[in-house]
Amino acid sequence: MKLIPILAIATLTFPCFSQTPSTAQVFSGSEVASQISALVPAARATGSSGTTLGDYKTHAIKLSVRNASGGAEVHAHYDDIFIVTRGKARLVTGGTVLNAKTGNDGETKGSGIQDGKLQPIVKGDIVHIPAGTPHQLLLAPGDVFGAIVIKVREG
Repeated sequence: MKLIPILAIATLTFPCFSQTPSTAQVFSGSEVASQISALVPAARATGSSGTTLGDYKTHAIKLSVRNASGGAEVHAHYDDIFIVTRGKARLVTGGTVLNAKTGNDGETKGSGIQDGKLQPIVKGDIVHIPAGTPHQLLLAPGDVFGAIVIKVREG
């Protein structure tokens, strides 16, 4: 009989633990700038570096620094939003991914893009790349490109 009151209390309190209260997170401009600066040495050594500020059910907020051009990508299940915080690059969108290989997660990667639209992006620009859109960042030798990247997942 002592087990019944314990089970009743556990049943009533369990929903309280399964719900996470909604709280705002603030990533200050100085914190973001500091973290992007800290990523630069790794990007210079390997071509790119990044970190995740927050990963949520519907989206993730990341920091990305590049010192070299990236390969072509097509995201099957999320949009990319870039807020350019440092440097410049040329963004290629659309067209056909060359040497395309699609992984089990639906993500396609390739060596480049043929017949895409080329446009310059610079510090302060905001870029939206819808899911399913081929895209690639091209950098001139010696340039460093930094961005806040928000990955918005399908509903």
